[in-house]
Amino acid sequence: MRRVARRPAAVAALLAGLLAVSICARGLATASGTAHRAVPVGRASLVPVPRGKRAAVPGPSATVAVARPTQLIIPVIGVRTRLIRLGLSRGGALQVPASAAVAGWYTGSPRPGAIGAAVIAGHIDSLAGPGIFFRLRLLHPGNRVYVRRADGSVAVFKVTSLHLYPKARFPAAAVYGPVPDAQLRLITCGGTFDQATGHYLSNVIAFAQLVR
Repeated sequence: MRRVARRPAAVAALLAGLLAVSICARGLATASGTAHRAVPVGRASLVPVPRGKRAAVPGPSATVAVARPTQLIIPVIGVRTRLIRLGLSRGGALQVPASAAVAGWYTGSPRPGAIGAAVIAGHIDSLAGPGIFFRLRLLHPGNRVYVRRADGSVAVFKVTSLHLYPKARFPAAAVYGPVPDAQLRLITCGGTFDQATGHYLSNVIAFAQLVR
């Protein structure tokens, strides 16, 4: 399946008034709502760098088909998870994984390694304990993120920045808007946990760029 740019309808749904983003962020917090703020728990599990043919960096006008993503690996924070597919709810919100143990790729965004910003979301925690993106906030510029794809290839991304945004100021354009190269956005909840509402008040977002 050819996918080199996100669908216009999906862009409109995500950027219209930031409502969908706000609900999406609240949904992540609600599903992972604990009675406490997340705190580090031990060391990250050792996760090896995945083997496989490295994905080529596409040119500005590339129209090469990119295989669907199947797995996310972030060795430095001990993440290795299959990727489920996420769409939009009837209310226009980004769907979130039903389980805190897996991350999901938003199908309205480009496939990782294609031109554009691919979006992957996951929970910070749940009533059962740490979620798949519990340590996302510990990433640093230069850390590598790997996405294995259905054809066996591996797209390698380098973290360029990590930010904590209050949900009321979620940077929808920067996360979902068009970009000239292949990029990745990793999103979870973070910051202060509001006991009264059962929500985290912010979102942690890691920005990354495809490398050779």
